[in-house]
Amino acid sequence: MAKKDYYDILNVRRNASEQEIKQAYRRLARKHHPDVNPDDKSAEAKFKKINEAYEVLSDKKNRKKYDRFGDQWQHADQFTRAQSQSPFRNFDQGGRTTSWGEFKEGLFDELFRSAGPATPRPPPRRGRDIESPVEVTLEEAYHGANRTLSLQVEEPCAACQGSGWIQSMPCATCQGTRTVAHRKRLEVKIPAGVRTGSRVRIAGKGHPGYGGASGNLYLVISVKPHRSLERRGDNLYVEVPVPLTVAMIGGEVQMPTLKGKLALKIPPETQNGRSFRLAGQGIPRLGSSTRGDLLARVNIVLPTKLSLKEKELFQQLKELRSS
Repeated sequence: MAKKDYYDILNVRRNASEQEIKQAYRRLARKHHPDVNPDDKSAEAKFKKINEAYEVLSDKKNRKKYDRFGDQWQHADQFTRAQSQSPFRNFDQGGRTTSWGEFKEGLFDELFRSAGPATPRPPPRRGRDIESPVEVTLEEAYHGANRTLSLQVEEPCAACQGSGWIQSMPCATCQGTRTVAHRKRLEVKIPAGVRTGSRVRIAGKGHPGYGGASGNLYLVISVKPHRSLERRGDNLYVEVPVPLTVAMIGGEVQMPTLKGKLALKIPPETQNGRSFRLAGQGIPRLGSSTRGDLLARVNIVLPTKLSLKEKELFQQLKELRSS
């Protein structure tokens, strides 16, 4: 693998101050962030390298190790300990002083010989599923909706090919965890008919697999209450205020639906609490072409602030009904 120059990645001098390193990191991170460059794999790879470089150079101890041992800085303690114990730490077999480069080459041979064969590549595995909560309105549950999600996805580390090791050493990119995380934006479609608790499956949009299929994304739905309509299963229920005069002699009143206002015909002498069923005006049944019903319950509204004339008419009606 090619050696990494963290100073070159952040575009700073080797004697750069902590403040200069921090400023360079912020500038480059903003420029190459995946949210700023959606679907740009090169920007995503650059962003990962920038984060890796900053994590090392922003830590005084790690930066000191990096300045001495380069991209093998993670093994600095092993090198130092082995150098103090190695029989060729000062002189080679001919009595000549050993340079760091010659020592490192000999030490690697010694370390890798004792470590045994490299860790085998893990077998293919399917990616894990992701669950994402999504809240929708009752109108969106009726019509269907679209959403743009920002998801954190873990994919196999490309540096170690998902093994967690490179030449018997923990991978510097994923720290041996085998995966690296990044955020991605995804457009999803929510079908009509969903209800609270529905799990909408988006195939192949979960965590990527290693040599296997990606996992699935599951949208866990919750539906917000509506101001005037109540949902029970696939049916809708609504209270419809009806003036007393309309209830007595018949007429039409406007009622709310998820498609807009609808005229409801009220027969003469309609009693308070009577329900009218409007077939097919309810919620679409998920995975079906059929719909539930809309049930409208009459709530008769008595008149208030009667005029003298209205009172006289009601008195006449009372007398007529009593005779």
